[in-house]
Amino acid sequence: MAGLVTRLRSLSLVLAAHPARAVVLAFAAVVLAGAVLLVLPIATEERAGASFLTALFTSTSAVCVTGLAVVDTGTYWSGFGEGVILVLIQVGGFGIMTMASLLALLVSGRLRLRMQLTAQAETKSLGIGDVRRVLLGVAGTTLLVELAVGAVLALRFRYGYGESIGSAVYLGFFHAVSAFNNAGFGLHADSITRYAGDTWVMLPVAVAVILGGLGFPVLLELLRHRNRRRTTGRRNWTLHTKLTLITTAVLLIAGTVLTGLLEWTNAGTLGPHSTADKILNSFFHSAMARTAGFNAVDIGAMESSTLLMTCVLMFIGGGSAGTAGGIKVTTFAVLLVAIIAEVRGEPTSGVLGRRLAPHVLRQALTVALLGVGLVIASTLLLLTLVEERLEAVLFEVVSAFATVGLSTGITADMPGAGQLLLIGLMFVGRIGPITLVSALALRERRRRYELPEERPVIG
Repeated sequence: MAGLVTRLRSLSLVLAAHPARAVVLAFAAVVLAGAVLLVLPIATEERAGASFLTALFTSTSAVCVTGLAVVDTGTYWSGFGEGVILVLIQVGGFGIMTMASLLALLVSGRLRLRMQLTAQAETKSLGIGDVRRVLLGVAGTTLLVELAVGAVLALRFRYGYGESIGSAVYLGFFHAVSAFNNAGFGLHADSITRYAGDTWVMLPVAVAVILGGLGFPVLLELLRHRNRRRTTGRRNWTLHTKLTLITTAVLLIAGTVLTGLLEWTNAGTLGPHSTADKILNSFFHSAMARTAGFNAVDIGAMESSTLLMTCVLMFIGGGSAGTAGGIKVTTFAVLLVAIIAEVRGEPTSGVLGRRLAPHVLRQALTVALLGVGLVIASTLLLLTLVEERLEAVLFEVVSAFATVGLSTGITADMPGAGQLLLIGLMFVGRIGPITLVSALALRERRRRYELPEERPVIG
């Protein structure tokens, strides 16, 4: 026990001193370790060994819980290789939620609480109790959701599709882990297209994706306040939880409606399905775009308008400190609130009875504009490397940056330089927003003077 406390204390000190560096180095080390394991001959079905680029791409995609792939997971990799990918997904998802939650605690302590104890105020470190609570909370939540969803899927594969017990359990829990961690890796070449009309497969996967995308702080608060409401009858959610839940619900509904309207008669996607299945698949696509790479219809056959709409959903992503990518729904909500306040001529931005701090608006604007700049620059560069239409290239770039994993099918045919670009996008898109926001928050300092005010012409 003493050794665990010492390790937790060391972790908190590292995070406090160099949080961004700790996150980047940790994930880079796991990516390289995974690539080394996947290069081994035993990791492939043919025992010939994968190229290092293929192994690196797959490892990065798994650790960054993206789901983009240059080879078919179920046929190219052996059982050992699939096991390595599953472990990388689990480590990546657990690490993302843990690191993001710990950084949120660190930022909260540095900026608002100023630490409750004198020793913590001096060292600027996290409390051991906080670290332990985050670790156990993330682990418990992950285990609970994955076991529940895995059991439902295993039963469906066993009694609905005649899979053997071992195969059903393996398929069920592989897809459950991949779904909750928003990874989107599947064991079928067509993702889960073969289950496009099966509610007992699609809904559990969608629920796992949504829960993982909400983020651990929101899930923990929902559980805590559910128990508190039983005793007090009151529900007092934080602004972060309210914004995350409301924005997630609005985007899910909007994505479902737009997907249905745009693809209703498309013979390559929703056209052949019944009305009920069209609605189910529209909802599933909306949930996967937030950000998991499973697809139940052919993405490459979608209308250009649907691809653009999906790019918007992917870019926004899911909740903070969760397994989803993108700029996060809270960033989008904060920017939307700021726009509404400016249009109304209000001096400050407020939402749900709370006024937003100016530095929050600046951080949201910084994250969003840097994301837009990176996507545009990467799209331009990738267009010089591949001969594909603009919407397909843009879709792959946004999917990589937002760690979604949905693909129009062009990733596997890209040259090595294009795949390396996507590797960089997946890593930056997964680690970048976490480290950027924490760095911006931790660098905040008071200015002892103010410059003369002047207003340039805007617009």
